[in-house]
Amino acid sequence: MNKTELIAAMAEKAGMTKVDAGKALNAYVDVVKEQLAKGGRVTLVGFGTFGVTERPARVGRNPRTGAKIKIAAKKSAKFKAGKGLL
Repeated sequence: MNKTELIAAMAEKAGMTKVDAGKALNAYVDVVKEQLAKGGRVTLVGFGTFGVTERPARVGRNPRTGAKIKIAAKKSAKFKAGKGLL
């Protein structure tokens, strides 16, 4: 399912227009992005939790040359599914 199909399904289920469903979806995505950028979490009981994990710096290898390279530390988004999701 892509974003357009999701918006159409949300509009049908909620009895709203596709434009309103699109605005709602975009607002939800924006709020989740803002919270993750702050290092926060978003928990939807029965669905799951969006959070941030920190990946430490490490040494890797260039697969072409075999030379060691430094991989910088970074933050990445993660999602943990809730028990009621499936």
